[in-house]
Amino acid sequence: MLSFFQSFFLIAIAEMGDKTQLVALSFATKFKPWKVLIGIFIGTLVVHLFSVFIGEKVSAFIPQYYLKMLIGLSFIGFGIWTLRGDTCNEKEKNRYKLGPVATVAIAFFLAELGDKTQLATVSLAAQYDSFWGVWLGSTFGMVLADGIAIIVGIIAGKKLPEKIIKYVSAGIFILFGIIVMIVTCGSYSCKIF
Repeated sequence: MLSFFQSFFLIAIAEMGDKTQLVALSFATKFKPWKVLIGIFIGTLVVHLFSVFIGEKVSAFIPQYYLKMLIGLSFIGFGIWTLRGDTCNEKEKNRYKLGPVATVAIAFFLAELGDKTQLATVSLAAQYDSFWGVWLGSTFGMVLADGIAIIVGIIAGKKLPEKIIKYVSAGIFILFGIIVMIVTCGSYSCKIF
């Protein structure tokens, strides 16, 4: 259950200000919000299925100490990536020939490949031995974050405070990475310096 909640929380935070959140806002201006959410759910469900599978396979080949230190470093890296920011380009806003749900699902699947939320899901799957917890937690966390973006975008009709979201999200990632590394060192009686 911990894997579900931690995956849910971290992916929801990682998605704040991410390019796919901007894509969700863009689609919400063109399609009905519930169709956009269904498309996001389907695309995310598929891409995170692959991510969890990859993460579990990686954990079978790398010793736990090194894997956990790598995971801690990866979360710090995700925090730095968040500070750098993402952009939404015109390639991600393809023509909509397949209908709203399929268009959004395909766009989200493609936009997530190599994205920080996909890589965070891989890291979480490597950390936890809970395929279902990480898969569903990361999927629902992303859908929640994108759903919030859609609702806020529709209600407020103005730009989100991206700088605050960016700094808070980055801080949470960096803090979590540091905590993972400290706990790992404590568990394996190592010294960082």
